[in-house]
Amino acid sequence: MPNTEPLRYVALGDSQTEGLGDGDDTTGLRGFADRFAEHLAADTPDLLYANLGLRGRLAGQVRAEQLAPALALRPDLATVVAGVNDLLRPRFDAAEVAGELEAMFAALTAAGARVVTVTFPDITSIAPLVRPVRPRLLALNAHIRAAAARHGVLVAETGREAAATDRRMWAADRLHASSLGHARIAAALAEAVRLPGSDGTWKHPLPPLPASNAVRTAAAELSWLAAFLGPWLGRRLRGASSGDGRTAKRPTLMPLDPVGR
Repeated sequence: MPNTEPLRYVALGDSQTEGLGDGDDTTGLRGFADRFAEHLAADTPDLLYANLGLRGRLAGQVRAEQLAPALALRPDLATVVAGVNDLLRPRFDAAEVAGELEAMFAALTAAGARVVTVTFPDITSIAPLVRPVRPRLLALNAHIRAAAARHGVLVAETGREAAATDRRMWAADRLHASSLGHARIAAALAEAVRLPGSDGTWKHPLPPLPASNAVRTAAAELSWLAAFLGPWLGRRLRGASSGDGRTAKRPTLMPLDPVGR
């Protein structure tokens, strides 16, 4: 990674890019993009960073709303992470969703940016009630890999690592990474772009958890259904989004402050 010129990094995506699961709306969200920016700044101290990610956005909305502003910022490096919101919709077409991502890959690489994306872990292993979406997830990951290969986009293969499906890597809603999960994603991205010091430790498993009995597991599933999945489905049926009325947290390129925000 060159360190003689300011590096312009722009993050495009949905709630994971915004940072949900890592902090909150009161204290501030951090997330993998902020954390990846910190990795970059350690190598390129005069880094400039913008984060256009917004919760609730489908891949097509990310393209429609964020691609033009991202291109206007003339990034040297961009991350594009979206598709999970599409995955959970009643109607889903992996090729169509990946096509939206590929359009962003094509436009950003044509403009001279180095682009990095991710594959998605199998969330059905920690949320058994959504197991029917597993074939969708596998298909989407396959399309992402193919689209990335066509445009020279780097892929952080978080979808292939068993550690990524440890429930401690996920927030209570099981839809967003926890602080630890976001840190692992950032480390995977740093390894994908071959930043100095990247050593693959993000793939290492955590210590084993105590075994859980069937009663506790069933109770946890029902609690999750009531607290998170039910409200999420309700918003979808109403045509509402958790991102309605919100704007990107970091729409312009700025240096990182001392705590990385």
